[in-house]
Amino acid sequence: MTAKSKPAIAVSDSRGVRTLHVGGEAIQSAMRIDDPHALALDYTRCMMAFLLVHPEPRDALMIGLGGASLPKFFHRHLKRTRVRVVELDPRVVAAARTHFALPPDDERLAVEIGDGAQALAPECCDLLIVDAYHDEMHVPELAAAEFYDAAFLALREPGTLVVNFMDDDPKFDQYLQRLERAFGGAVLAMPALYDPNFIVFAFRGAPPMIEWRALHGRAGKLEARYGLPFTRYVSKLRGMNRSRAGCLVIRGD
Repeated sequence: MTAKSKPAIAVSDSRGVRTLHVGGEAIQSAMRIDDPHALALDYTRCMMAFLLVHPEPRDALMIGLGGASLPKFFHRHLKRTRVRVVELDPRVVAAARTHFALPPDDERLAVEIGDGAQALAPECCDLLIVDAYHDEMHVPELAAAEFYDAAFLALREPGTLVVNFMDDDPKFDQYLQRLERAFGGAVLAMPALYDPNFIVFAFRGAPPMIEWRALHGRAGKLEARYGLPFTRYVSKLRGMNRSRAGCLVIRGD
């Protein structure tokens, strides 16, 4: 990619919120200036719903940095989780450090420049988060069948893949089918509460099903701990996924 062909990066402030734009007007990331470690965008908060199934990740690999919303939240609130972030564009890393309060690397946080599709190695993490866009377009290399196969192998058991999609992506159904093939059908999806996004969770080593009663119990504890509306995430999962005899079905075996 030549310098001329690189997407423009812009940072703007409005009404106490700082936003990052890469290659267009779409908001890639947002930060509350008075609370830099909070999750300002609804869809990023909804991505944390993975904790309902996988409450204690040890090693998280995040592909795509943006304004570092999730890495900062993990660094502040998930003290037992080591986070490695891979970002293709060094200018995005510079913007995150300069304008979005990304803390320096330490024993729990490492940010590197590289190709996320090449960052996977067998059993390198137990949580993999993919949120990589060029303006409003999902990066196709990170939605290929080969990538999802590699993502499955990259996860230790129990492990979770979390992927953010736009709800008007014409290839969403195709991506979902690829994920289901790669993960043996152990895939859940939910719409964000307010943003135009779908969040998809794929699991390696998860139980076939979880009782709704247990999920609501977990949601209450997580809500008290992190200040996020986990009880509403349970309702969103109920509306979009299979259930059986009082249970959420994760995989149908």
